[in-house]
Amino acid sequence: MAVNFNVAGDIAAYVNTIYEDALLVLRDNMLATSLVQVYTDQSGTATRSLEEYGTATINQVSDADDLSSQAFTPSNLSTLAPTENGAQFLLTDLRVETDPFPVRQQAATELGMAMAEKIDTDVFGNFSSLTGGTVGASGSAISWSYVFNMMSLLRAQKAPRPWRLVLHPYQWGTLGKAASVAGSSTNAPEYLTAQIARNFFIQNTSGIDIFITTNVQTSGTDAYAALFSPMAMVYDQRRAVRLEPERDASRRAWELNLTAVYGHGVWRPKFGIQGIFDNTAPS
Repeated sequence: MAVNFNVAGDIAAYVNTIYEDALLVLRDNMLATSLVQVYTDQSGTATRSLEEYGTATINQVSDADDLSSQAFTPSNLSTLAPTENGAQFLLTDLRVETDPFPVRQQAATELGMAMAEKIDTDVFGNFSSLTGGTVGASGSAISWSYVFNMMSLLRAQKAPRPWRLVLHPYQWGTLGKAASVAGSSTNAPEYLTAQIARNFFIQNTSGIDIFITTNVQTSGTDAYAALFSPMAMVYDQRRAVRLEPERDASRRAWELNLTAVYGHGVWRPKFGIQGIFDNTAPS
């Protein structure tokens, strides 16, 4: 008599479809991790700190003067604490069997999009904590003059390149209607190997790469923009995004559990310039 074993491989196609749909859309919709410093060398939720050493002072000395030792001790510059984030959909067998739409794939897609938006919103939510300088004010209409002011401030902070400017689409709409800037290019820079970054890339102007996203920090009818060097902010991935289907037999359903452990924050806050500009929808 033949014995039929019901093994994990029997549902492999179902699980892989959900997993691939969720992770594919996540990769295609997450911009922030392409633009800021990323760490992937730790797990768990231990805090990560950045220590900064003091600087030396060069003094004039006379012949035979004895040099005095200066302090060279570290002090804490930035600290971030990772957290776990997640979401779940529970799909009953009857829902899957009855729904005229591919609900399993759509549920996975929504989970991936939600996580991508959460990560981007978290990282870009640090714009208002950058301390290299502030340009504009509530109600100010963004202009190329403001952009070049931001560049001047960032240069004064001795921030290393590349420099990235992130704007809300409404803000870019205002700039895009202004006079063109000499030296503008719409060719994506070489470091943009991820398709997602290319999807958000607008152009390179005077040595800065410009991106647009709706996931920037807003305040009333204003939105924050930022011009920054990658080290200004950090994304600390402690556990990569993962989706785990789990059978709930008593409910005759499948749980789709999407989770990730990560931290984010300003890292070298003076390496970023914040801008606050009007973000009124065009009419």
